Amino acid sequence: MRRAHQPLFLVMAALIVVGVALAATACGGGGGGKRSAKGLIAFQTGRDGNLEIYITHPDGVGYTNLTNNAAQDYSPSGSPDGSQIAFASDRDGGVLKVYVMNADGTGQTAITNNPGNDYLPAWSPDGTKIAFLSTRDGNREIYVMNADGSGQTNISNNEASELGTGWSPDSARIAFATDRDGNTEVYVMNDDGSDPTRLTDNQVSDFDPAWSPDGAKIAFVSDRDGATEVFVMNADGSDQVNLTNNEALDWSPAWSPDGSEIVFVSDRDGNAEVYVMNADGSEQTRLTHNSADDLVPAWTAAEGGAEPLVSPQP
Repeated sequence: MRRAHQPLFLVMAALIVVGVALAATACGGGGGGKRSAKGLIAFQTGRDGNLEIYITHPDGVGYTNLTNNAAQDYSPSGSPDGSQIAFASDRDGGVLKVYVMNADGTGQTAITNNPGNDYLPAWSPDGTKIAFLSTRDGNREIYVMNADGSGQTNISNNEASELGTGWSPDSARIAFATDRDGNTEVYVMNDDGSDPTRLTDNQVSDFDPAWSPDGAKIAFVSDRDGATEVFVMNADGSDQVNLTNNEALDWSPAWSPDGSEIVFVSDRDGNAEVYVMNADGSEQTRLTHNSADDLVPAWTAAEGGAEPLVSPQP
């Protein structure tokens, strides 16, 4: 018997400010073996009693708290050159704003400032723009701004609720989820919001799109098989395949910079933890081991001098 799906709960847990700190806890041991992909994995975690942005290596060995703030810090996204990380925080009066920081956690600076919540930033692959969700217009809309926070523009302009963004590798298009046709489906549009095209057509929710680095595939999440699973499809919406095929809840996929692996979240071991698998769904490996929830992983391209010091997990 497969577990009942909870699609909007999963999305809201990662995207909407909840105002409740998760239980503090010590960090467990490292991940499950050598991985081939490079870079670092950023994620949000409640292991310190409030939500913080951490990084770890792709094998789960070593971690560092980058934000180290008493407020709630959410949803990291690394710049393509690995030098900076965008994230959302409610540290300034309880309203979520988009911040950027250096890859070692220094220089944390707000780049949005309005009465609505701005969150779930996604850096464009060419490094020039950041897409994000905003409630400033009364519902969740997709905005795009320059990487310094200037030129903030509503590109979805729809009465429906938009749920997430994933850039194409040429930075020309954005994959996103929306309920504009009655249930949540994955669409793509140009980076100015024109030509929205529906890719999935299912009676249940499809969401969390993430474009592969070569532009050929889009990973996404669907409830169609009786549980929340990570799927992959061709960029035109064809050949939709279940990768995780697990009775637990699996969501929030993100590709490694070389496209060989996908990091995601699963509660298959009792609570939300970060996992990684090969791009075909094989070798699903748990990276984090903590009684708090670890969510919204993002693979960053940080290498060499751009890589923060990472302490070993106890």
